[in-house]
Amino acid sequence: MTRITESLIRKRAEHNNCEISTLEEVSLHQQDIDRIENIDRWCRELKILYLQSNLIPKIENVGKLKKLEYLNLALNNVERVENLEACESLKKLDLTVNFVGELTSIECLKDLYQFEELYLTGNPCTDYDGYRDYCIAALPKLRRLDGVAIEKSERIKAVQEYSPLKEKIILQQEQYKRKREKEKEEANKKKEKEVTETKPGFDGRWYTDINSGDKKSTVEITELTEEDEGTNADEEDSKFWNEKCAFTPESRLEVHEQIQKQKKREEKDDKGPQKRERKLFTDDGRPLNVNEAKMDFSLTEDEDENTMMLDVPVYKHLDTSLLDVDVQTTYVKVVIKGKIFQLVLPEEVNPDKSNAKRSQITGHLVITMPKAKAVIKAPKPKELLKENKADDRGDRPRKTCERLEVDPSKAKKMDYGNIYTDKKIVPPLGHRDIRKQLEERPNSEDFVDDPDVPPLF
Repeated sequence: MTRITESLIRKRAEHNNCEISTLEEVSLHQQDIDRIENIDRWCRELKILYLQSNLIPKIENVGKLKKLEYLNLALNNVERVENLEACESLKKLDLTVNFVGELTSIECLKDLYQFEELYLTGNPCTDYDGYRDYCIAALPKLRRLDGVAIEKSERIKAVQEYSPLKEKIILQQEQYKRKREKEKEEANKKKEKEVTETKPGFDGRWYTDINSGDKKSTVEITELTEEDEGTNADEEDSKFWNEKCAFTPESRLEVHEQIQKQKKREEKDDKGPQKRERKLFTDDGRPLNVNEAKMDFSLTEDEDENTMMLDVPVYKHLDTSLLDVDVQTTYVKVVIKGKIFQLVLPEEVNPDKSNAKRSQITGHLVITMPKAKAVIKAPKPKELLKENKADDRGDRPRKTCERLEVDPSKAKKMDYGNIYTDKKIVPPLGHRDIRKQLEERPNSEDFVDDPDVPPLF
């Protein structure tokens, strides 16, 4: 059985930042809870409380929840409606598939002015003659019963017949009480029988022939009993589930206990032989190559950058949060969804300057690891420096001018002015040359010399 603890409520209050003092809604269903406790002290602001599918036999410790509007206790062992008179804001109560036989106990809800919906489907009281009419007459504020709206004509008729209906309901309740007492007595007898009954098994009688030296037969008998334990358990389970029983709170508890036994047995079987622990290092501390994830990989070296690159083709749609990378001086370890991939490196690397990147297209994990030992190399020839060398001011390649090679012996005799002999260079015309051209040109016949016009030059 499970108790309602502060840690359990906080775990269910993630939507409220795990704060329980201001919690307005909490779901505690399917927790094997057998008692309502502590909620009224820790969650005073609670409006909605889900407690379905538990083993609660009694409604209690909810009177201080003044703001509670909806209480769900479906699929429990409740036999009586009680302790809800102080829940001033209660609008809806769900008791589907419980064991409410005392139908008159619903009258504790009649003074709740906001109460509108009641669900009693699957309870013994729903089989009573006049069940619906009695509920309608006993709860004047009720609007829906078992999911069906209440008509005005139904209410008028139920109120008129309230007194004889109540007497009829009381008689049927008494009959059900006597039936329940018999069921409780039978359940108690069954428990006593199970306690007093001794199960067949090893009882020590096999040791009577020890002095005769017949030890082999003793060992064989004990081995057979150990092998038969699983068979006996299966037989007991099949017998339990095939046995007919009444639908009572006691039978529901028995079913719960049987399920718990089966779960424990299955957990014990599932454990089986323990797996051999994966060894990542030798006894003297040297790392080992481990590929538990069975991943392909490639390790390459970049001599120019003095680095090593490890490419691990991780599954494309695997979430990156399931990957963990650890780079050390002599090895690199990648945990892929709980499985280990460890690789010993041929040279020592610098873990502080290493980085891991993952491709968004292929999903590959690329780990770049600079080598710990720097390599000094000769400078490259000038011809290589001319090609694709980035400018200091940007990423654009810097253009270099190529020089012409000249024989040193002829350098002094070289006439640099006549290097371009193919084309005759025409010097630009000066102002005097233009003036000469203008003077030498004869005047036209229509030319009129106007003395008032100043000369051009």
